[in-house]
Parts: sequence; structure tokens; C-alpha cells
Amino acid sequence: MKTIEKPYTKSFVLVTTLFLLWGLANNMTDTLLSAFKKIMSMSDTQTSLIQFAFYGAYFCLALPAALFIRKHSYKSGVVLGLSLYALGAILFMPAAKAASYGFYLIAIYIMAGGCSVLETTANPYILSMGSPETATRRLNIAQAFNPIGSIMGILLSKYFILSDISLYSISGTYMTLGLVLIGILVVMLVVKMPKGKQDDEPVTGLKAVVRRLWANKRYRGGVVAQFFYVGAQIGVWSFTIRIVMQELGVTEASASTVYLISIIGFCLSRFFYTWLMKFFAPQKLLIFGATMALISTAAVVGLAGSGWVLVCFLVAISVFMSLMFPTIYGLALEDVERADLGGQPGDAKIGASGLIMAILGGALLTPLQGLLSDNFSIYISYSVPLVCFAVVLGYAIFINKSQKKERQ
Repeated sequence: MKTIEKPYTKSFVLVTTLFLLWGLANNMTDTLLSAFKKIMSMSDTQTSLIQFAFYGAYFCLALPAALFIRKHSYKSGVVLGLSLYALGAILFMPAAKAASYGFYLIAIYIMAGGCSVLETTANPYILSMGSPETATRRLNIAQAFNPIGSIMGILLSKYFILSDISLYSISGTYMTLGLVLIGILVVMLVVKMPKGKQDDEPVTGLKAVVRRLWANKRYRGGVVAQFFYVGAQIGVWSFTIRIVMQELGVTEASASTVYLISIIGFCLSRFFYTWLMKFFAPQKLLIFGATMALISTAAVVGLAGSGWVLVCFLVAISVFMSLMFPTIYGLALEDVERADLGGQPGDAKIGASGLIMAILGGALLTPLQGLLSDNFSIYISYSVPLVCFAVVLGYAIFINKSQKKERQ
């Protein structure tokens, strides 16, 4: 059975580039915490407002985006998302001229809103490009390009922001990104993209869809697991540079090299996990990844002052958590349209928005981690992602048990 059906090959390639683009934005934003801490002498709690603005926008715009693509088309969602993304990036320049942290937060919010629309559009579109049986693997393939964008974002931050930290180095980099996005937007406007399999489905009432989704335990648990996973991922990455600086006594630019290694490990392991899905069920790989991420995070909490030993465990967290987002996403949506479970065609679009809204975990849990860091230590703060990975492990075990019952 083909993972990607022939009519969707070109669209799959085009949409996969979008995964790269929001990966770039996510990880450039992570490095802003260290930059603004130095420029404006902020606390960890204050700088974590960057993540609150970024992932808060994800929460606020995901459902409107789902309703928009439900009414129009996946391509319309792509165009809207790219437009907002480009606008937010360009607004970094007037924010620098105003020297206003609040203005930067507004620009970040608009930019992240565009990323939210893109994710809400692209993920279900990818799932629709073939058989439901291969949907989770297809999404993992597309999501494997997300950390490539992350690597690009870190390199841009390392050489254009962290090497000469100032408001204008930040704004110039984002302004350039905005102009590139406008070019990509023009390409997307002129290229013909086929409709997804759900684009022509009849639209039912929103309340009815939400009721059906909420009644689906697998989906409901997936939203919770995604909330905690994103909180863990953003928390781990947001404080990686800071903890490496503290452990190794290096500068922001040098510490960002370790962050880059973490993302490269994340990227390579996601490709490896996707290959393993030919032989192992996604939920079993999720159990393994969550268990190993738990162990690695516990080591970061408990091995303060151990230098490179702690840093190696910190990098390992990224390696083991790399499969979590697309796997949770695919497992949660896998049966939402099954008639025997009360689902209907088209439910996946609204269901997708719920899973993107769960990215709110990055907005709420990262400030909590910053608060623990300010009041206790940066090592103790990693108890937040520790708890998050425990939740993901619980969801993976639940799915595994459910699958066994279905087979019996």
C-alpha cells in the first residue's frame, strides 16, 4: 500500500515545505529568550512571555483556521497562513525602531498566528493524501522536515542574532525572513493544488462535530497528551542555551552549538523513527520514546554540576521526543471519522484544530518552568517536562491497550 498516492505527490512536496517554515520560526523564537534576557536584563519569567505570545497565538487562531479551511479549501488556508507569517516577521523592524518589548510580542503573536493557520491546514491535508492506514507514517515523513527548518532557524540565530546581540540584528533577520515568505506566498498562489479528500464533504454543525470528537476517548486523550508534549518540548529547548551556559561556562553563541546538536539529533531520529514504523506500531515506538525521554529528563534534574554528562542527557531528550508530536497527532485523528464510532467525514478538520490548540501547552507550561527556574534553579525547572513526558507515556500505553482489545 502506497504511503502517498500519485495524484498528491506534487502537493505533498509543496505542503511539506511548510513544515520546514514553521520549524524555522519555532526555533528562532527559542533563541530570542536568551537574546532579550541580555539586551533588556530580563528575568526568565519575563522572557518566557515570548513563548506565551507565540504559543498563545497558536491556541487562539487554530479553530478559526479550521473553520476557514472547512468553508474554503486547504490552499486558502496555506495562503492565509503565509500572509500572516510574513506580516509578523516584517513588523520586527518597526518594533526595533520603537525599542518596545510589547511591540515585539505583538509581532511574534501575528507571526505565530500565521504558523498556527499553516499547521492547522497542512497536517490534516497530509493525512488526507492517501490511505488512512498509512496516514500516521505519511505525517511523520512530512514532519521529519520540520526539524530541518529548526536547524536553519538555529543557524540564522547563531550567526545573525546571537553573534552580535542587538535589537537591529534580531529585526533585520526577521525582516529578511518576511521578504522570503512573500516570495513563497507568490509561488503558492500561482501553483494549482488538488483538493484534499475531505474538501468536498458536506459541512455539519460545529457543535455536533465537537460533541462527536469529545466522545472519542482516543482523540480526547490525544489533545491532552499533545498539550503536555508541546509544553515539554518548548520548555526543554527554551532553557537549553541557558543551562549549557551554566554547566559549561560558555557564551550564548557557543551554547547555541549544543542547541543545534540537539535539533540535528531530533531531526535524524525522526527520520529513523519513520523508517521503524514499517516494522513497529506507532504507539509502541511512542512508549519507548516517552520512557527514554523521562529517564533523560530525570538525569538533567538530578545531575546539576556534572558538566558534559548532563549536557549529553539534555541532547538525548531531543532525540527521544522527536516522534511524539506527529505520532500523537496521527493516533488521535486515526478514527475520528469512523462511522462505527460515531464519526462523520469532515470531522478531522475540526479535530486537527483541537490538536493545534493543544500547543497552548507551550504558552502555559514554559512560564511555569521559568518561574521554577527563578525561584529554585534551572535544573529543578526541568521537573515540568518530566511530568509532561509521564503524561505522554500514559497516553501511549492507553492506545496500546485499546489496540489489543480491538484485535481481540
